[in-house]
Amino acid sequence: MSQRAFLRYLLRRLAFALVLVFLVSSGALLLTHLAPGDATSELRRPGVRDETVALERAKLGLDRSFVAQYMDWVVGLARLDLGRSTRYGRPVADLLAERTGNTALLAAVALSVASVVGLWAGIASASRPAGFARPLISGVSIVAVSVPPLLASLLLALLAARTGWFPVGGISSVDTDGLSWIARVIDVTWHLALPAFAVALPLAATIDRLQSRAMEEALGATYVRAAVGRGIPWRRVVWGHALPVAIRPVLGVYGIILGGVFSGSFAVEIVTAWPGLGQLMYEALVSRDIYLVSGCAIAGSLFLALGNLFSDVALLVVDPRLRASS
Repeated sequence: MSQRAFLRYLLRRLAFALVLVFLVSSGALLLTHLAPGDATSELRRPGVRDETVALERAKLGLDRSFVAQYMDWVVGLARLDLGRSTRYGRPVADLLAERTGNTALLAAVALSVASVVGLWAGIASASRPAGFARPLISGVSIVAVSVPPLLASLLLALLAARTGWFPVGGISSVDTDGLSWIARVIDVTWHLALPAFAVALPLAATIDRLQSRAMEEALGATYVRAAVGRGIPWRRVVWGHALPVAIRPVLGVYGIILGGVFSGSFAVEIVTAWPGLGQLMYEALVSRDIYLVSGCAIAGSLFLALGNLFSDVALLVVDPRLRASS
């Protein structure tokens, strides 16, 4: 593929990513509007006059039609203005900037752990059919893939509370002001271990099962058997001949896996009180904060779109047939 063709391909994928982000955030805005209640629902209690509620609705712009609110949101989005949160009274972009980094850190660590563990387990179980390694890895993988991140985080939080090995929630300890930056990194890592493992556990099992099946097919290919017949060492056959082919199915679904990282991390963040987008989205939904909900949807769909883009580019790199046909 020439440099110009690659650039055109990249621009097409970026355009698709922007359309995806716009549609997902628009859908989130519409669904939040259709849900019962609004940002003034908490005011509707005994002793509060209807005029007070009406004034608050007018102040927040909720007395206008959805079409008018949506058009203002679209115009603001074109200027990278995501609106103002009714719950916090702050720009949505500022809130997302504070929380996105925390979710990205959790997702990056969880995805890295899941990728390393899942790929190694898949390669090991497929390349060593004899012995106890394969049934052991397969059994652990079946159990892990059956445990959703929400349940895993609850079980790990219970274990942490009973043993004291890890903190139950939060991103840092309360007394970190006097610590050095190295001590702060260690403290954040200590708090990160539990939620990251809860997110990574089912993902690692999924990657393991995909990689194991793909590796079995690659090891049974004619060119691999021919390499074995020529006396090439088995380790070199596995890592140099079979793996470049077997890695393609995993890369092909990496965008979906990244989506699973963020959907799983949202639930884990709520359980472990990790201050990320998941907790922010939950607070926005509870308070019917329409612009904050759409902002969180933009951030989540953007990560998913970038994951799909990474998957497509990685496939182009490892698969010369795709480069020739693109």
